[in-house]
Amino acid sequence: MIKNIYLIFLVAFFAVNMGASGIAPSFAAAWGSKSIGKNAAYALFGLFVILGAFILGSHVSMTLGKSLIPRESLSFDVVLIVLTSAALSLFLANILKIPQSTSQVTVGAIVGAGLYFKNIFLKTLFIKILPMWVILPLLSYFLTLLLYRNVYPPEHDNLHLYEKIFAHRKKLRVASLVVSCYVAFAIGSNNVANAVGPLFGANIVGITLGLLLVSPLFGLGAWLMGEANLATAGKDIVPIGLVSSTLVSFVTATLLILASSLGIPQSLVQLNLASIFAVSCVKNGHEHTRGLHITKKTFFVWIITPFLSAGLSYLLLFLRRYL
Repeated sequence: MIKNIYLIFLVAFFAVNMGASGIAPSFAAAWGSKSIGKNAAYALFGLFVILGAFILGSHVSMTLGKSLIPRESLSFDVVLIVLTSAALSLFLANILKIPQSTSQVTVGAIVGAGLYFKNIFLKTLFIKILPMWVILPLLSYFLTLLLYRNVYPPEHDNLHLYEKIFAHRKKLRVASLVVSCYVAFAIGSNNVANAVGPLFGANIVGITLGLLLVSPLFGLGAWLMGEANLATAGKDIVPIGLVSSTLVSFVTATLLILASSLGIPQSLVQLNLASIFAVSCVKNGHEHTRGLHITKKTFFVWIITPFLSAGLSYLLLFLRRYL
């Protein structure tokens, strides 16, 4: 009974933290450009996360539940440890005010369990997942860099674009909000599975029911703890305007939905910040962007938290023998 209560609390805690982290890549650009208020952002984020989870969330849930380690390794106790490790790693990133990848900390925790049991499906990890963790953020960066250079800075060749933009500014604001909702949908299609996948793997809950129970908690997490991450992604790296916010959101959400359709747990946070870094590089130069404290802090947290999650998972499974 105590374990059941703890699991419920743990899943809720994890989902709330994912919502706090996920609000940044979905609505930070629109909020940073003053296209939407915080409370409206939280509400729309929660709604479209739910829609994304129901429409596309099952693919990544299947990957996390049965394609990284054998399902027989995911007992009730192991799931408790996996989710505890992932949630603590994500919570640490939120405390440091760095939007972090829920997918990477979840995969790290599951891999830690696989290392303990000496049974990991290496093909899934090294051929399907890890290459995409490198390729998609690079695509996000270079696609944004290529597209944004066509509109910034204003020059003789692109002045006609600026005339159209300012002539239809209200429509551009609407487009920015629509694309932000598109990002939230993408998050639902991928990140809700981080909690549901291990539960499905252990036969604790079915995928559909799990998505129904977990996805609404994302909106709650955004409302409770998302403001600091909004500020980090929306203002601290580079001021984001309407054009750049719409571009950033569209590029990153499209790449994440592609990953979701392929069943790959992928970080929208990293896709989004890679795109924002590209905007900063166009506006301020590569040297300035690399030298920012927030840039160094972000990459440090990105690198260390998946290993922390894997190490915690392994350590807790090891200690379980003596408890």
